[in-house]
Amino acid sequence: MDQTAPDLAIIESLALEVVEALPARWQAARSVIVVVEDWPSDDLLDEMEIENPYELTGLYEGVPLTQKSVMDQPVGPDIIRLFRRPILDEWADRGNVSLRELVGHVMVHELAHHFGWSDDDIAAIDPWWE
Repeated sequence: MDQTAPDLAIIESLALEVVEALPARWQAARSVIVVVEDWPSDDLLDEMEIENPYELTGLYEGVPLTQKSVMDQPVGPDIIRLFRRPILDEWADRGNVSLRELVGHVMVHELAHHFGWSDDDIAAIDPWWE
């Protein structure tokens, strides 16, 4: 039996599956870069005023589509960062969801920032949404 924790590539693969499974009207999500890292950086945690790195499983970096204008100068690509160790810790703590479900939940939450989704939009995609 393999006791190795899922690596960065597995988390990335699960995240990209979420993007591929989105309804056609949300396929613009394919333009968002997905980056998987073990931990958020200390600078990022300081900037967000987060003391415990386990509290941050994902982060959207960019300008939401609802706030973009054709007149804006590009400031860089839209990025979703997923943090493997906090995700794995939450997965182990929960014990009642698959890793695919948890990564999907984190991805949908971050995509909601990108698209400016309403609660109803999120609930239509993510069964965990409350």
